[in-house]
Amino acid sequence: MTEDQILLPEAPDIPGLAFRHFQGESDYPRMVAAIAASAAADRNERADRVEDIANAYSHLTNCDPYQDMIFPEVNGEVIGYSRGFWQEEPNEGPYLYLFVGFLVPEWRRKGIGRAMLHWMESRLRAIAAAHPAGRSKLLQGFASETEVGLAILLEQEGYKPIRYAHDMVRPTLEDIPDFPLPEGLEVRPVLPEHYRAIWEAGAEAFKDHWGYVPPTEEDYQVWLNASFFQPNLWQIAWDVASDQVAGQVGTFINHAENEKYSRKRGYTESISVRRPWRRQGLARALIARSLRAQKEAGMTESALGVDSENLSGATRVYEDCGFRVVKRSAVYRKPL
Repeated sequence: MTEDQILLPEAPDIPGLAFRHFQGESDYPRMVAAIAASAAADRNERADRVEDIANAYSHLTNCDPYQDMIFPEVNGEVIGYSRGFWQEEPNEGPYLYLFVGFLVPEWRRKGIGRAMLHWMESRLRAIAAAHPAGRSKLLQGFASETEVGLAILLEQEGYKPIRYAHDMVRPTLEDIPDFPLPEGLEVRPVLPEHYRAIWEAGAEAFKDHWGYVPPTEEDYQVWLNASFFQPNLWQIAWDVASDQVAGQVGTFINHAENEKYSRKRGYTESISVRRPWRRQGLARALIARSLRAQKEAGMTESALGVDSENLSGATRVYEDCGFRVVKRSAVYRKPL
C-alpha cells in the first residue's frame, strides 16, 4: 500500500478497485472527465475546464485537498472523486461540514459511492473534533432533482432536504421589459478600481440570505480569475449622492457551455441590492439592463439560480422579468 492510498474496509469487492488521496495538478484533467461523465448521466448542464479547476484549487478555504479528498480508481483509472470542506456561519450559527462528489455512471450502484460517503463523513468528523463544543455541527450535501441516485443515498444515510433552489430560464431575449432605474442612481462602466467595492457591496447585500457565510480573500481571488469574470457585461448601479454601490447584476456568458450544448445563453447572476436601496425596483431595472446586454452580445436566452425561499421575494421578481423555473435542487443536512 503506497503513501497516498486509502484503505476502506467496507469497500465493495471489485477487482482492481482502489482508493487514494489527491495527487496534485495531474488530477485536474481526471476530475474534469469525472464531472463531465457524471453531469451527462444526471442531466446536469456543465462544461468544466481544467483552468476552472486550477483556479478554484489555487484558492481553497478550509480544505486541504491532500487530506480532504478521495479518488476511487479501477485498474489505475480514476472513476470519480469527492472533496470535503467546512464553513462557519456567523453570529454563533452552525459549523457546516460540506462535501461534493462525482462517480462515473458505469460504476454506480455497486457500493462505491456509499463507501466514499462514509469515508468523507469520517474525515469531516475528525475536522469537527477540533472545533469548539457547544455549537451546532451539521453535515451538508446537495443534489439536483435529476440526481436521483444521490438523493436516495443521502436519505438512506439519514440526511433530510431542508432547503430548495430553483434553476430558472428566460427562453427568449425578445420583449425585454423596460424597468427604469430609481431616481438618484446611475449605471457606470466598470473599471478595475471598482472591483473591490463591487465585491464588498455584494457580500454585504447577501448577509440577509439563508446560509450566508462571509467570503474570504481566497474567494475574492477566485472571483477575479474566473472565466465568468466579465465586467464589460455587468450592470452596477451607483448612488450618485453617496458614491456607493447600490445594487448589481454580475452578467456573464459561459462560452464553453454554449459550445457544448449548441445554444446562445447568458447568465443573469450575482443579483443583489443593498438594504438602503431595496423595495424601489432596482433589481428589476438592473435585470432588464442585463438582459439587453446579453442580447447585444448575441445571446438568445438567459438563466439564473435562486433560493426558492428567498425572503426578498426574488423568485417573483425574476418571474416578472420573464424567467420560469425549469429545475429544482435540494440542500441536505444531518447532525454531525
